[in-house]
Amino acid sequence: MSRKSIIILGLALFSLFFGAGNLILPPQMGWRAGPLWWLVCLGFCVSAVLIPMLGILAHSRLQGSMFDFAKKVSPGFSAVYCFLIYAISLALPSPRTASVTHEMAVAPYLGSPPWLTSLVYFALVFFLVMNRSKLGSLIGKYLTPVILLVLVLLIGSILFWPPDVMTARTLSAPFTAGLQEGYQTFDAIGAVVCGGVILVSLRLENPGLDFGQRFRAIALAGLFAGMCLLLLYTGLMYSGAAMTGWVPEEVTRTRLLREVTEYALGARSQALLSLLIGLACFTTAVGVVTGASDYARSRFGDSPRAYTLTALAGCATGVLFGQLPVAYIISVALPALLFIYPLTIVLIGLNAMPARYTPPRLFRAVVAVTLLFSIPDFVESLWPGAIPEGAVSWIPLRSFGLPWLLPAVCVFLAGRFLQRRI
Repeated sequence: MSRKSIIILGLALFSLFFGAGNLILPPQMGWRAGPLWWLVCLGFCVSAVLIPMLGILAHSRLQGSMFDFAKKVSPGFSAVYCFLIYAISLALPSPRTASVTHEMAVAPYLGSPPWLTSLVYFALVFFLVMNRSKLGSLIGKYLTPVILLVLVLLIGSILFWPPDVMTARTLSAPFTAGLQEGYQTFDAIGAVVCGGVILVSLRLENPGLDFGQRFRAIALAGLFAGMCLLLLYTGLMYSGAAMTGWVPEEVTRTRLLREVTEYALGARSQALLSLLIGLACFTTAVGVVTGASDYARSRFGDSPRAYTLTALAGCATGVLFGQLPVAYIISVALPALLFIYPLTIVLIGLNAMPARYTPPRLFRAVVAVTLLFSIPDFVESLWPGAIPEGAVSWIPLRSFGLPWLLPAVCVFLAGRFLQRRI
């Protein structure tokens, strides 16, 4: 593939990643951290840039569907994992894009009810999903450049004309706070979903490419998208930190983004912000629904009917849940993320490695330990106080929200050691 084609593919991938959470979360994290925004940004970019890009690398190695991510555990386990991922994606991040679009881009101008916004929004999503063969080029060539242009204008204005000296904040454990807030972008989940979308788009638009050519194209496109995300997250987080003296305490995420945009681009810039939000959210919703539909078609013998029915179900779910407030969707998402995110991160890490390092038995052991040590935080998120603190306080890194990390790494290293000795 030519360099231009890879850049277009990378722009499409970036746009599938960059949605509601990616836009509204970084400014508030920067605002909460103040001068320590860079430390929050570091943690945020680990979970919202590094891990998703490893997910794209894993896709370029596997070149299958999301089913292949957990297949080494067992086909049954993989089927359950895929169902949970797509169910969460269709019920939470996809509707959230419609909710954010309504709150920030529609309601301030038209005052229309949320159900009408969701209905029109997902009707357009369904139209684009059904024009599957043109998806990559359409998003990469036309929609993404507009998103990037508006973001560069916004961030550039703050960088060159910052408001004032940053006000000190009292955010405890800024790195950990950024890491956990990065979960809310759903980008690790987005990597396993949208990576498959990009792979299918690449095959449809360039059927003559062999395995090696596809690997190079997907890996380079992922690197390009990752660099764009890194720069934009850094800029958005700095922009939020720069506004610490300009906005009131306990400002909402959406209100802060409006304040940043108004300062950077002027009082009449809200229409530009509305365009940015609408496009960023829309491309993400298209990616989620397309990914679920592609998966359903692959599991039912390449059936076009399965693709269409899944797209309809995904859009109907978006209309139903897209009427809920953004803050409510974010709060509901936390338990699901605490359960599925550690597993997804570990699956991404294992699949990004060469296959000889992750034989099936070791693969299963690492996944099992990850699930086991993720249970306490998941249970606590549903029923606070259900688990006595003394029963889990001994787990390393639990105070950082990573109780599963060290056990998973230890099991992997022990398995590799035994594999070499045997």
